[in-house]
Formats: sequence, C-alpha cells, structure tokens
Amino acid sequence: MVGDGDGDGDGVIHNEYSNGLVHNSNGLIEDKIDEIRRLLGKAEGDPLKIVGVGAGAWGSVFIAMLQDCYGHLRDKVLIRIWRRPGRAIDKATAEHLFEIINSREDVLRRLIRRCAYLKYVEARLGDRTLYADEILKDGFCVNMIDTPLCPLKVVTNLQEAVWDADILVNGLPSTETREVFEEISKYWKERIAMPVIISLSKGVEAELEIEPRIITPTQMINRATGVPIENILYLGGPNIASEIYNKEYANARICGGEKWRKPLATFLRQPHFIVWDNGDLVTHEVMGGLKNVYAIGAGMVAALTNESATSKSVYFAHCTSEMIFITHLLAEEPEKLAGPLLADTYVTLLKGRNAWYGQKLAKKELSLEMGDSIKGKGMIQGVSAVKAFFELLSHSSLSVLHPEENKHVAPVELCPILKMLYKILIKSIHHKLFFKR
Repeated sequence: MVGDGDGDGDGVIHNEYSNGLVHNSNGLIEDKIDEIRRLLGKAEGDPLKIVGVGAGAWGSVFIAMLQDCYGHLRDKVLIRIWRRPGRAIDKATAEHLFEIINSREDVLRRLIRRCAYLKYVEARLGDRTLYADEILKDGFCVNMIDTPLCPLKVVTNLQEAVWDADILVNGLPSTETREVFEEISKYWKERIAMPVIISLSKGVEAELEIEPRIITPTQMINRATGVPIENILYLGGPNIASEIYNKEYANARICGGEKWRKPLATFLRQPHFIVWDNGDLVTHEVMGGLKNVYAIGAGMVAALTNESATSKSVYFAHCTSEMIFITHLLAEEPEKLAGPLLADTYVTLLKGRNAWYGQKLAKKELSLEMGDSIKGKGMIQGVSAVKAFFELLSHSSLSVLHPEENKHVAPVELCPILKMLYKILIKSIHHKLFFKR
C-alpha cells in the first residue's frame, strides 16, 4: 500500500510484495479515485469524503487500508473515522501498548516525530490516562493493540463525522447499527444526494411480528435512514483484520446492486486484498451472521477435545449442514456454500473472535456473566445471532417436515447445534439471572 512504499524521487510511489512483483503507481491509484469521484458526481476541488463509523478491529483496519492507499491524495479524498469518546485505557493495556511501541522502531520514530511518545511513557508510569479515541489517532485500535495501524483522522462527534459523507463504512456491531443509523438519519434530512454505504457488520436480528424473518444490517440501515437499498452494500470474506493489515493475502466479496458493487470492488482491490463482487446480498449477510454462531461452537469443541482434528472436522461437517439448511429456509435461491463463502466460514471457525470466545468459555477462562462485549476483543456478535436465529426458527408460524418422524416440526428441531448453543449461551444465563433475583 502507498503508505508503506518507497518514493524514488520522481513523485511515483511503488509497492513491493512478497511475490516479488511491483504493483500500483500513483497514476493507477489516481485513476481509481477519479473513477469513483466521477460516479458520485464530485466537482473539481471538492474532495471525496470517506467516513468510517465504528472503530473495532475490522472497521479500523478497513479505514486504515484506505488511508494508506489514498490518503496522500488530499486534494481528491478525505478519510476519517468516528468512534465514541470517553473510553479509558486501563494501566495493564497501557503497559502492553508501551511494549508494542518500543518493539517497533518505525512506530517509535513516528510517535517521537509527532511529539506523541511522551504521553505513552506517562501512561505506562500511571501518571495519566489514555483514551481509545486518542490512541486511535496515533494508529492504535483498542481491540487490536498488537497491530499498529497508520495514524487516522478521528472524530468523536457523530454529526461532524457523517453529515457530508460520500462513502460511509459501517464498522459497528449489528447490535448497535440500528440505533446509530437512526441518529445519523437526523443529519441527512437536508441531503439531496444520498451516500453510498458499505456495511462490514456480520450480525442479525430476528423480527417475529407479522411475518417472522431475519433483519440484516443493510436492511437496518435502509429502514433507519431511507437510503435506497441499491446504495447499501455488504462486504465480507475470509479475512482476519490484523493479518490483512500485515498484508497477508486475503479476498472478499462486495455484495449488492450492480451500479455500485463493480466500481467499488475495483476501488477497494489491492495487491494483497482481492475484492470480487456478487449480487446475492441476502445470502452473504445471513451467512455472515451464521458463521459467528457456529464459530462459538467450534471454539468449544476445539477446547474440550484438546484440538482434536477428527472432532473439529466432524463438527465442521455438521455445522455447515445446518448453515445450508437455514439459508435455504431464508432465501429462495441462496448461493452455494462454496468458494469465498465457505472460506469465510472456515477462517471464522478457525481463528475469529467468536471461536476464541467459545474456547475461553469452555476452558472457564470467561463466564457468561461477563457479557458479550469483551475487553481487548470487542463485541462477540455470535451471541446475539444465536438468539436471533433460534427465536426465528422456533416460531410457531414456521414448520418443516421431519425426514424421519414424518411430521411437521419447527425448523429449529433439525438444528441440534443451534439448539445446544442457545441452551448454553442464552437459556442458561437467563436461568442464572432469574434465580439471582
């Protein structure tokens, strides 16, 4: 990416990657930004405004990648990210952050050059408190301290951040998406042209009244803001945020209306981050929520079987079977669980934060009473997704023919893994809370 390239003195920046090829000159990058500006009708001298909303690991990395690639073209694009103010960094995290800074010469030199190093020394000594929005400006995401990013323009006032956004990136958990976008809609009432929204969120909600169904983050955004659904896209894929920022090869799919998904795929594509486009928005978002559900179970199986390859493979076979069954219930012609969709499921079960959460629960290193927002990891979206899918698939208005008993049953009866995860994660905690009262 540009921010890591070496200038050769002629104003052109080149990027070298582990495959030995040289990619992307400034000219190619400018062509990509000019094409997006043209499609959005941007006038000369009016920079394209790209705004990230939510600063978890993936949301921060996504904006940092854009900043690295396009941030030097300040007359053509301005990139910023919003996060809530006031979240204090505890002393243990400050100490660990100080170790990370001093282990990376490039980061250390950058902070000294920006006159920002001293505050980390003071925080290490316990003489001052750091805040999450403050360290994000220096390139440190509180949910991913071990992977320093480039410095970012951070805004803590939501109205200031979003009011003139041309492209808005939703990096919020699904559990916060509706509320925040209802607030954003107040600041867009006077807009003539609606922005393009790229949602990275992978959770879901269940809507049980009238016609039971799953509500995805893009639908939440559409309802909250009135932005046409063709302007709202979903990006997902087999990726781990820290690995992508460290330029490990990855790919993703951007899904939605053809008008925007194809040019945005080109705009987002980088040598180490290949972005394809796909029109099946519903299947990809539903799968994005489902994979987090079954990743928690995968973590539990790994912990309880001492990483048994046989046990994990059996679990993988059963959970993908349930995922296919569920997607066929929720979509008329869902895309097959293959290619990037399958890879996304695999990597999430293997290494994602939901799998980590399942492992920690099984090892009793975390408890359900601690909630689903975990320090240093952020929101574990699989927990709320378990509840949403269970409630939908057990609704009295839905039934399927049981293949062995030859009678109609609720769909959830054919999803034993989902039933067990609900019993462990949702029913048991409600039971404990009831008896505590």
